[in-house]
Amino acid sequence: MKRRIIVIDEGACTGCGLCVTACHEGAIGLENGKARLLRENYCDGLGDCLPACPAGAIAFEEREAPAYDHAAVLAAKRAASALSPVPVRPAGGDTLLHWPVQLKLTPVKAPAFRRAELLLAADCAAYAHAAFHDDFIRGRAPLIGCPKLDGVDYAEKLTAILRDNEVIGLTVARMEVPCCGGLEQAARRALAASGKVLPLRVAVLTTDGRVLEQ
Repeated sequence: MKRRIIVIDEGACTGCGLCVTACHEGAIGLENGKARLLRENYCDGLGDCLPACPAGAIAFEEREAPAYDHAAVLAAKRAASALSPVPVRPAGGDTLLHWPVQLKLTPVKAPAFRRAELLLAADCAAYAHAAFHDDFIRGRAPLIGCPKLDGVDYAEKLTAILRDNEVIGLTVARMEVPCCGGLEQAARRALAASGKVLPLRVAVLTTDGRVLEQ
């Protein structure tokens, strides 16, 4: 039958996996680092995955495809639920509550940002400071980037995140090296552009792991 179904542009796909989570039918999966429509008969054509894709790599098309099989979707969900073990979180385990954490990949609106303090961190900071999870990530929604390697202006994306979510504070964790100053500048410009009055904390990490407050 001819019906509306999604199509994924593999060239544009970044492999972030957000569409996999957004697809409640289980039609999409990751293969070789790219999102693929694995089961055409699981795709209901409603497109929950489209707004979840930060790269705009998913679209609709009209083509011949198997009919949506709701019964098969429900059966697969029941089977997965029966086989999945109850997750056990080890003491002192991971404190990461959302994905992706790269600022250039994360969506502007996310449940993890609601009533949250954001952490804007240099992507190398966690390697310089051994207790980074406990000292910075715990209790915050982390966003990471490198202004030197990414070559993008983070201020625009961060402004949108601050403006469109109920953020309660912003912490910047940057390295002491000069190139990392762009991260702090982006945070200050975004905070000003958002029109919100929020507490801003800047922590400068030395290459030997010490933390200098500003």
